Order: sequence, then structure tokens, then C-alpha cells
Amino acid sequence: MYDRANQIVTKEVGMAELTPMMRQYREIKEQHKDCILFYQIGDFYEMFYEDAVICARELEIALTGKYVGQEERAPMSGLPCQNVDSYLCKLIEKGYRVAICDQMEDPKATKGIVKREVIRIVSPGTNLNAPALEEGRNNFLMCLVQAAGVFGIAAVDITTGDFFVTEVKSEGSVINEISKYTPSEIICNQSFLNKREFMMAREQLSITVSNLDAVYFEPDACRNILLRHLFIPALDSLGLKEGSAGVIAAGAVLLYLYETQKNSLAHLTEITPYTVDNYMVLDSTARRNLELSETLRERHKKGSLLWVLDKTKTAMGARLLRSYMEQPLTETEEINKRLEVIEELNSSVIRRDELRGYLESVYDFERLISRISYKSVGPRDFIAFGTSLAVLPSIKQLISGTGTVLLKEIYIELDTLEDICSLIQRAFTEDSPLSPKEGGIIKDGYHEEVDKLRRAKTEGKTWIAELEGKERKRSGIKNLKIKYNRVFGYYLEVTKSNQNLVPDEWIRKQTLSNAERYTTTELKELEEIVVGADDKLLTLEYNLFCQIREGIAREVPRIRQTARAAAQMDVFASLAYVADKNRYVRPDINRAGIIEIKDGRHPVIEQMSPEIDFIPNDICLDKKEKRISILTGPNMAGKSTYMRQCALIVLMAQMGSFIPASSGNISIVDRIFTRIGASDDLAAGQSTFMVEMTEVAEILRYATPNSLIILDEIGRGTSTFDGLGIAWAVVEYIAVQKRMGAKTLFATHYQELTRLEEKVEGVSNYCVAVEEKGEDIIFLRKIIPGGTDKSYGIHVARLAGVPDSVLERAGIIIEKLSQKDGAVRSFSIQKDRKITREAIPGQTEKIIEDLKNLDLNSVTPAEAFLYLTELYQKVNEVKGGSLAAD
Repeated sequence: MYDRANQIVTKEVGMAELTPMMRQYREIKEQHKDCILFYQIGDFYEMFYEDAVICARELEIALTGKYVGQEERAPMSGLPCQNVDSYLCKLIEKGYRVAICDQMEDPKATKGIVKREVIRIVSPGTNLNAPALEEGRNNFLMCLVQAAGVFGIAAVDITTGDFFVTEVKSEGSVINEISKYTPSEIICNQSFLNKREFMMAREQLSITVSNLDAVYFEPDACRNILLRHLFIPALDSLGLKEGSAGVIAAGAVLLYLYETQKNSLAHLTEITPYTVDNYMVLDSTARRNLELSETLRERHKKGSLLWVLDKTKTAMGARLLRSYMEQPLTETEEINKRLEVIEELNSSVIRRDELRGYLESVYDFERLISRISYKSVGPRDFIAFGTSLAVLPSIKQLISGTGTVLLKEIYIELDTLEDICSLIQRAFTEDSPLSPKEGGIIKDGYHEEVDKLRRAKTEGKTWIAELEGKERKRSGIKNLKIKYNRVFGYYLEVTKSNQNLVPDEWIRKQTLSNAERYTTTELKELEEIVVGADDKLLTLEYNLFCQIREGIAREVPRIRQTARAAAQMDVFASLAYVADKNRYVRPDINRAGIIEIKDGRHPVIEQMSPEIDFIPNDICLDKKEKRISILTGPNMAGKSTYMRQCALIVLMAQMGSFIPASSGNISIVDRIFTRIGASDDLAAGQSTFMVEMTEVAEILRYATPNSLIILDEIGRGTSTFDGLGIAWAVVEYIAVQKRMGAKTLFATHYQELTRLEEKVEGVSNYCVAVEEKGEDIIFLRKIIPGGTDKSYGIHVARLAGVPDSVLERAGIIIEKLSQKDGAVRSFSIQKDRKITREAIPGQTEKIIEDLKNLDLNSVTPAEAFLYLTELYQKVNEVKGGSLAAD
């Protein structure tokens, strides 16, 4: 039973007790149990039972009831079909799946129950509705498969037709690909749902995940669907191996799309296989810390690297630029191809700006293609498309005669589509309505029958107007009007006060409270002409629209090719404009392991505060003497800015952009690692220090000699003793391990680490220059060689507004600790003495005795730790690892 007061179903009636329409509803719902069913009844979509309760709650619409049997009522909610998109988007954003069930016949022409079918299932990864889509961002659906120890990954955006496939060997690489694509939905087999890293990524990125039945992942089914869809005889032409994890992932996602989208997916014309080694690896931590597409705190685009670089004119270009930034290249030749295009475009600023002007009117071809495939495109979309096509010949002319390899490729790929442009201009009126079923979309002169019906329609209305004047004059009824509605057609309306003037031959049609409606033989004849012409014209115009749509759909491969070329031109024109405006230079690209940047600047900070002159700094890292830079100096002095700008400049160079510097020689980097800032993940049971150590472990596990590591303040989440020890050991590990040797920038407040310059090969000290003026300091923002012996904590606290009484007390405490530290420096520990294995034999027993008798109260924990650790290691080596027994 349905309790109207509490709006609760207490019993679901059997099928035999239901009305015929509700039996149909239940049958369709049974096939789509995991979806909310939008069931069309006339001009509304109705939801019943639990679906109704969910929609009422999530969409804030009324929850009512409907009789589903003779006595039983079920919860019901509804919404108008014409406004369905906005409601649909709200449900999809909350992670629900919705099955759209439409009426497939005209209820007026049907006896009995109207035939209904689910025309499409909408989920976060298959949503085509414009309000839910960000123009400059893809909406990816991802499929993950594990087969024979290899992970297959397929990512498809049905709104643009992009389809990528790859294979990776580790779970960490899977997480990196998820981070790169940030899909809104993932489909996978059951095994993935139990993987801890996968679950963490899912929660962090708010991804909807569905596990599919094993039938989707059968190798033969996946292979066959790919061959049929792409019209190819074998998968070799795609660079895919039959039965591989990549093939299974690509096939499974296609099977899923065919089942849920219920159309030909003709806009998915190609699949692009790739290897992750062709791109720089950026994990989620690096993307977040470097603020590539959004800021760390507010999560806004403004203040990110993308905000600086994205001056594109088209949605297609914006999406492609984002993908370039998310996937920096590792092939020198490909990087230089992009740099050459930017250089050529900036050799003629007038041509570049003219090109950008034309691109401004280019429509989003990629998403238009998907709407054509789904038959949801409207007349106004085609009008905008035609306007865009009209500028393509001018764009092609501007890039003709180029000397660069990539521009030549774009020139060849850019099809001007003049035949489609001509068709659209000839066929559609410029003021076409939104819906093709409203009429008035076909131009005069395009189709003879349309012209005939349009003339009959116009002349018929003129005849009716003439008849109205004639009958008004003959009857003497001055306010006589001929009106129309869909139920009664045309009629003469006469107010009650003029009833005595109605001629006898008029035929009464309807009585109202204050008027009477009549018709005449002549009016009936005119009605047949006018109404018949209207209906025939509407039907004919819609049929012609469908023919044109189908004709353009056959040209989808050409349109996709042109869309890709236009997007590339937009990206390079944007990067060229930014480079010119911001004084960027072309970097040299090398594989010698050298990163040498002269007068480097942070690309974002200098744009956020353009009124302040940004202080440039040099950066020099290599594989030998300058592998690791230890960076010391006070807080707020610019250490983090310096390190981030190095990473961003390297990334910009490898994505094919000019860089903010006076010159740059950038070695190819396979991966950028970052450990920056303090954060925790309490939901996952991880403290700030635990998160920090997890990130450090990831770096030490996966970094290579070709990696770039950014480390900011390791060890500050624990005691000074532990923190210093960990920081020291991490630097040693990076420097000494044969498989490491990664180029590293390490900012720290542990001044003791500056001693590593003398002890470990490849370590260099740098510090931030500071000018002291009494109790105040001035940050000079300049990085200079050498370490610092001051942290300037009191000075920074004063700048932050800490009360004077606190600062005075802190000064007293620091003075006492400094006196104790002075005693340490005169202690018998000789910090400058090199301890070698040769100095130890014959003295082992004495050293062990000294260690046992050492008064640790006379030294700071940091000084004692460094001395004891070093001595312990050397003695232990001599004694063959038996020191613990002593």
C-alpha cells in the first residue's frame, strides 16, 4: 500500500493486479534495475516507486501518488519532457544512471497501450547534455581490464569522438592514467573494486565506478566488436595485439556503449593506441602540487598554468591544449616540431592575429559530430556550423606556403568542407527555430514542394483575413474575429451582446459563457487549405532536415579530420600569442641530462601580480656535480616558487611551449615528482607526516636518473631528531643509489644538510639572499650559491604579526639553546674531520668505549645523531655487521 500521508510504499502489487500501462512500466523497469527510469506519458516523464522518491528528494520536485491497480497507489513524481536536460544533469552529477524511455508512437493514432522503448541510458561518462559539459574539458568514460599480468586501459569521450587505448604493467601506472584523464565514470571487472589504490583514486576524484559482468570482457567478443565497428579485417593495422589487455578494454567499452547508447556510434571513427613511455609521467600529487589546471586551495582555473597558457579561441583548441599540458612529450623531434610552429607564427604577428580572429568564429565541430550521430542536432547548430565552415578557406590560405613540418601536415589535413558549407547555406533559414519540428527551417528556393506549400499557407491566411472583413461588413458585427485552436480549428467568435446580428446561415460550433463560436461553408473550405498546408509543410520540412542531417553524417570522418587540424592551429596560435605577450623564448631540447635555465621566471606568479617586477633566477642541474641542489633560507623568501618554476618550465618545454626565461637548455625528463606542503588524509587514516612519507616512498621507489624531483621540507611532521635523519638519508639515497641520481631540488630548514655538499658527490648548496635591517629583513628573491646559517624564524613571525611578547620570549629561549649549541661546537666531535674506513682499524674498541661513555646531554640531538650515525656505519662495516652485539 502507498501511505499518502507518509508517502511510503508498504506493498508492491502483483503484475496481474496492475493497469496495462503499469504492467508495461514494470516490464521495462525490470530490464533496467540499476537505473532511474524516465517513463514518458504524453508531455511528461513520470517516475514511480523508489525512483519517484529519489527524484523528489534529489530534484526537489513534488512527490505524489498514482493508482497502479484498482486500489493500490504508488509514489509518483514527474517533470516536463521539454525541461528534462536540466533535471537529468542534476541526477547524473550525483552519480545516478538514468534510462530514458520514450513513446515510439503517436498516442492519437494508437489503440491500446502506446509502444515505449528505452532510447538511451545516461550516466556520468555518457552524458551529452550541454549544461553538464565543460567546453574546454573532455568527459571521459574509462574501461580498466587486467589480463595476464597486464592492465588494459581504454578512455573514450562520446561527446568528441576521442578514443585512446594503452597497456601498463603496474597498478601505480593505472592510477597515473586515471589521474591524467580524470574520467567521470569507470567501468571495470570485479577485481579492480578491491584494490586499495584504485579505491583511493576513485574517492579523491569523485569518479562513478561500475563493475560489469564477465561477458563484456570475453576476448573474442571484444575483438569482433572492434573489427565490425572500425570496418577493418585485422587489429594489426591499429597496432593492437589480438587478445591483449588493450584490445579487451577497448572492446569492452564499445560493447558497453552499444548497449547503453543504442545507436551506431558512427562518430567514433578511430582508436588511438599509445605508449605511456611517449609522455612524461605526472602522478596526481605532481599535478596537484604544480597547480596545472586548477589551484591547490580554491580549485579555480585562475592561478593555474592552464590559465596562463589557454588563450585559445575554440572549445576544441582548449581541450587539446589541456591534453598537451597533461601529457608532455618525451620525443625530442616531436617537441621541436611544435616549437617550430610557434616560432613561425610569431615571425609574422599580423598573420598570427588574423588567424586567431578567424578561429574565434569556429564552432565546436567535435561535439557537433556526436549530436549528429545521436540525432539530437538542431537547425541552429547547423547554422553555426555553416558560419564556421565559411572561414576555413581563409584559415587554410594563411598557413599555406609554410616551411615547418607540422604546419604542412595541418595544411593537408584541413579540409575546407566547402560542399557542406554550401549545402547548409542553401538549405537553412538564418532565423531557424531550435527544434526541427517547429517548421520555418528550409529556405525558399531549396525545395519546390516546400515553396508550393508555403505559398498555399500564406495565401490561405490572406483569404481568411479577407473573409473576416467580408463577414464583419455583411453582419454588422464590428468586433467579429476569425480565430483558431487545435481542437476546433477556425471559427467566427461573436460576443453575447451581438447574438442578434448573427446571419441564419452561420452554423453554431461552440457555446462559451460570454460568447458563441460559429463556422460557415466557406470557412471550412479555407480551413482545409490552410491547416492541411501547415501540417504537410511541417512534415516535409522535418523530413528534409533529416535527409540533410544524414547526408552530413556520412561526412563525419572529414569533419573530424578538419576539427583536429583546426584545434591544433588554435593551440599553436594561443601558445605563440602567450609567448609573444609574456616574453617567452624557445628552449633548446637535449638528452644529455642538463637543465640550464637563465633568468627563469614563474609563469603563473608573474601574471598574477603583473605590477610587481618578478626577480628571475638561474637554474642549473646535471648528471654529475650538480645533480642535487640543497636550498636553504627563511620562509616566504621564495624557495618553493623557485622549485616550482623549474618544474613548470621543464614541463612547458616538453609540451612544446616557449618558456619564461632569457634562455633555456632543457633535458628530456621522464617524470616529475613533487613533495610539497603539508596535508593529511584523515578519512584514509593518514596523518600529515604519514602522507609525506608515503609520497617520499613513492619517489624513492620509481625515480630514475632522468627524473626531476622537487622536495620541500621533508621531515617536519615529526621530531627534529627523526626529521633531520630522514631528510639526510633521503638525499644520500638519491645521490648514491645507482638507479637513482635523479636531478633534485631540495628545500629545507635543516641547516645541517648543507654539510652534504662536502660529503656527497653531486650535492650543491644554494640559498635565498636576504638583507637584514635591524630586526627587519628584506627578501631579495635571489638564489645564490652557498648555504645559510640562519632560519630567520623570529623575523618572519614578526612580519606575520605575532605579538611582541611572544617574540621576546622566543628570543630568550633561542639564546639559551644557542649557548648550548656553542658548547656542542667546541665538543671533541670534529665536524670537519673526514671519517674513513682506513682511520678505524686498530681503534675500534676505543671508539666503542667512547660511544658508550658519551654524555649526550652536552650535545644537541641533531649533532649527536649525525656523528653517531656516521660513526656507527663505519665501525659496523669494519666489524662485519657485528656492532649490535657490542
